[in-house]
Amino acid sequence: MMDLALEAARSCRLVTSPNPWVGCVIDAGENQYLGATSPPGGNHAEVNALEAAGPRAEGADLYTTLEPCDHRGRTGPCTEAIVAAKIARVVVAVEDPDPVVSGRGLAALRESGIDVELGLRAAEAAELLAPYLRHRRTGRPWVVLKLAASLDGRIAAPDATSRWITGPDARADVHRIRAESDAVLVGAGTVRADDPALTVRDWQPPSGVTPRTSQPLRVVLGTAPPDARIQPALELDGPLEQVLCELGERGVVQLLVEGGAATAAAFHRAGLVDQYVVYLAPALFGGDDGRPMFTGPGTPSIDELWRGEITGVSQLGPDLRIDLRPE
Repeated sequence: MMDLALEAARSCRLVTSPNPWVGCVIDAGENQYLGATSPPGGNHAEVNALEAAGPRAEGADLYTTLEPCDHRGRTGPCTEAIVAAKIARVVVAVEDPDPVVSGRGLAALRESGIDVELGLRAAEAAELLAPYLRHRRTGRPWVVLKLAASLDGRIAAPDATSRWITGPDARADVHRIRAESDAVLVGAGTVRADDPALTVRDWQPPSGVTPRTSQPLRVVLGTAPPDARIQPALELDGPLEQVLCELGERGVVQLLVEGGAATAAAFHRAGLVDQYVVYLAPALFGGDDGRPMFTGPGTPSIDELWRGEITGVSQLGPDLRIDLRPE
């Protein structure tokens, strides 16, 4: 049942932010009723599942990937709806760290006499909700740094040309990550050199996944030319921690950093990257004059070498995607 709830959560990943993408299943014996979080202002997953079940929810078990809310915002408390439907048992994957929720939903359900269990598929749910959990715990977005390079680690030729190192499958995958992100950030130098649009255009969500109806916010570190394709864009300056806090206050739950090399290096050296996504093409520049992934001085000694954990490797056409997290 919780696996079904996780699938329902994935189906709404593109449309719920800054609210969490949650899935819910009501197990009424021979029948199960699924619910996923609606776009902001709409029902939460639990209410959608309860509406699908109707009177059959009485005495049933409810499985949800995140603690039900117990406060009134744009929608009413999910706990009240669960109690009114006479659910017998609630199984929750992870507690919601949002200060207006944290533990209160679980306590309200228990006080109403409902059997509550916490922790089923907790690791899977926490991984799925990692950007949301980071945002609610720190006020800052989850930072994904995307890098695309040749096998010898170069992102552009000496004459600055770089299109295209990777193939169409890898580029479509980047657009999928853009679709999942609330904002995409590049440095002003990249805007002047490459004039990127940074829109989602080369990827379509699969059947059963609700598509995003708006483009992610485009952010420039520095000032972009007024006629750049990235315009209109949010232009920010200052310490990166301050930039992330401002974006978090604007409701950015996941930020995709796309470059260039100086911007990538700044986020990396500051320890602000939560997830690295590296695309490697089966190509070699064959020298040391191509442009590297990062600019500036690197680690001075092997004893100080930055090391991470590879969490996934996949092939996209001729290219490889490597997912990396800090240890």
